[in-house]
Amino acid sequence: MTTCPLISGRAMDDVIAWRPSGPVRVRAFLSHAQAVAAVLPEGTGVLNLCEDRYHFAVLFAACLLTGKTSLQPASHAVETLQRLAHDHPGTFAVVDSALDVAGVTRIDFPDLNTLPLSDVTVMPEIEADRVVAILFTSGSTGVPQPHAKTWGRLVQNGQAEAAGLRLGDHPPVLVATVPAQHSYGFESSFLLALHGGCSFWSGKPFYPQDVADALHAVPRPRMLVTTPYHLSALLASDLVWPALDICLSATAPLGADLAVRVEQRGGAPVHEIYGSTESGQLACRRTSDGPPWHLLPGVVLEQENDTTYARDGHVEGRVPLSDIIELQHAGAFLLHGRHADLVNIAGKRSSLAYLNHQLCAIDGVLDGAFFLPDNSHDEVGAITRLTAFVVAPGLSAETLQRALRERIDSLFLPRPLVFVDALARNSTGKLLRTTLQALYRERVGHGQA
Repeated sequence: MTTCPLISGRAMDDVIAWRPSGPVRVRAFLSHAQAVAAVLPEGTGVLNLCEDRYHFAVLFAACLLTGKTSLQPASHAVETLQRLAHDHPGTFAVVDSALDVAGVTRIDFPDLNTLPLSDVTVMPEIEADRVVAILFTSGSTGVPQPHAKTWGRLVQNGQAEAAGLRLGDHPPVLVATVPAQHSYGFESSFLLALHGGCSFWSGKPFYPQDVADALHAVPRPRMLVTTPYHLSALLASDLVWPALDICLSATAPLGADLAVRVEQRGGAPVHEIYGSTESGQLACRRTSDGPPWHLLPGVVLEQENDTTYARDGHVEGRVPLSDIIELQHAGAFLLHGRHADLVNIAGKRSSLAYLNHQLCAIDGVLDGAFFLPDNSHDEVGAITRLTAFVVAPGLSAETLQRALRERIDSLFLPRPLVFVDALARNSTGKLLRTTLQALYRERVGHGQA
């Protein structure tokens, strides 16, 4: 039986986490995990809904020690949680907030200060081929789909990211704006700590001031794990940024102009991670260096017809990817958008991601998204009509359309262009298609554009 350590390459007195009360060493973290493991009820599936990243980490480790599987939905909506509990009988939810989990057995995360602790002197070992987590897609294009992850591959995952980002002999403290349940947050703010030599901040800051406060709370070197949405909000603020050593972005394409502005403001290189819940993270790049992506150690891409597959390294099996990829030499490749993102109008092709980037790059646009309605092809011979929703309080429709004409082909100009006060993004900065569909029905379907 092959095993892998719960935490690799760390001594018991090394710092693994930072909380408002101060640093937490590996020894204390393992003691907390053992104490929580002792009070968990029976059942093999655990909905780890803890918002505090340290609570999430302790509970995940407790599940490792007790043979339980951590279920990590991207959405905490009651309907989603009830569906998962139905699909995984005996599942209970562990919560450290006022989150509503109606219909699901609820366990409040225990007060760590009241639990009896024992001194841990030996690093626990976990079976490498055991399924320890089930991650779920965001549901941006339908019902969230489960993807099982084995411990050995997750260990490789954290190690591959540390190597790909070249974190070196002085790994940073991770401050993340994304939830630990989401695949990106799970990999880059948790696995990177367990198996990449980093430590992590326990909170999940959202607003610019919260991010600045969190960065101030931890020592250098510091790495901000975030999204283009959060970076745009930080740039729009007048805050003086704490010193950064590296910035990491994912969940949506990061424009080169935005990356350069962040590097100038924050004084640190900005990198991106590419991957998916299905495959895990696959590649990284420094955005300002140009468009090519570089595979993480051990990962292989291969193509059959129009589909690209990922395999080897930490990838579970052979996974088809949803993106259009152009392979280059020496493990490099270019991304050309998602298959489902492609828009074909009168023989010309573009992608929603590209159009969104051009829209949001216009001065005065705070947020925006193109949308292709489901009924856009209903009439035989009809030309596809795109809609765009935009947050741009200081711009007129005429000014915005004129700016768009300078950036995109006139065939892709939105008809209509709908101004809104805000776009309801989720905790990772994504706009779900269901959200845009509802907005379209409200503002366009009833003639209110």
